[in-house]
Amino acid sequence: MKSRILAVTAMLAAAMLTGCERDYMSERGFALPEGDPIAGKETFLYMQCNECHTINGMDLPRVALADPPFVELGGDVTKVKTYGDLVTAIINPTHKLAKGYPLEEIANDGESKMYVYNSFMTVQELIDIVMFLQPQYEVVIPYTAYPGYR
Repeated sequence: MKSRILAVTAMLAAAMLTGCERDYMSERGFALPEGDPIAGKETFLYMQCNECHTINGMDLPRVALADPPFVELGGDVTKVKTYGDLVTAIINPTHKLAKGYPLEEIANDGESKMYVYNSFMTVQELIDIVMFLQPQYEVVIPYTAYPGYR
């Protein structure tokens, strides 16, 4: 009886494993080396990211003739901004549009107005900008008042 249960379990496990397709778009195994946050700030300014972005609590120079909205980066968030989140936001800005801004101010026909730097930015510059931005976010747990139980 035990051998029969083990055989059935083994067959089910094998069927489940062979039935799963590999997710080629998975972020598993994705890791970039550590960058330099000081170089990241320099790149942020050099690439004129501050034309459209502000950073919570940081006084950055304004780009001449830049008009709002200035999408704020950093500050209090309720979910960790992962390395992958920030890399994706830079290389594929339409993936998730900034919340809290009128859509017509940050997108055209559903596409982010953010300039795509993929042909101009080096991998090292991308890594450095992410290392500069990530510590600007602070995870806070929102307080929820629950009524007392009786």
